[in-house]
Amino acid sequence: MNSDPDLAALAERLGYRFNQPSLLEEALTHRSWCADHAGASSNERLEFLGDAVLALVVTDHIYTAYPAMAEGQLAPLRAEVVRAETLADLAVELQLGKSLRLGRGEEASGGREKQSILSDAMEAVIGAVYLDAPWEVLIDLLRGWLADRIAAAAEGPGIRDFKTRLQEYCARSGFDAPEYRLSEKGPDHAKQFLAVVHMNGVEWGRGEGRSKKQAEQAAAASTWKTLDSGAVAAATGATS
Repeated sequence: MNSDPDLAALAERLGYRFNQPSLLEEALTHRSWCADHAGASSNERLEFLGDAVLALVVTDHIYTAYPAMAEGQLAPLRAEVVRAETLADLAVELQLGKSLRLGRGEEASGGREKQSILSDAMEAVIGAVYLDAPWEVLIDLLRGWLADRIAAAAEGPGIRDFKTRLQEYCARSGFDAPEYRLSEKGPDHAKQFLAVVHMNGVEWGRGEGRSKKQAEQAAAASTWKTLDSGAVAAATGATS
């Protein structure tokens, strides 16, 4: 890979040897590092790319692996797999934190263990692999990292009960109870329902399904992903 023993060890844990080691270095570079090192590139662009690649690969996998699942179940399953907590857990398993490039302030504040930094770096690594490896290699690598997590999530109650989780979150956090606004389209024999979640007067998520229940679950899953992404402060600030 290159002469850096730490990156070589990380490549072993990842199960992939980079043809362009600079991509892995960039994926591990938090923006705080760039503040201390002029000319360095942060991992934010790779994170953006990795987020989209991960969503596509997971969507394709669960669509194929669970042919009996309705869209109202597939959407929350995907949300569970790609959420920040899942990615941070994977990053911990791969010991990504010890290889991160952090600025002095972030280092001092425990950045190597922060969920948001770990999950973002994990997405950036996925983006880096996408740019470096053949598509088939990327697919195999992601399935190896995520297969057990996907299988466990598919059997978990959260796939069918995001509405309850959202209700409990609102009660804990001081939000108004979620309001589901429903609309429908299509002929009677093939109706599609759209549910939109509103909390504190703000739209948080949308979902579709062949029944009102499926649509509401999908909308709750979408809302949960938004909450998990750290957008709460911005949205609540907009309503104050």
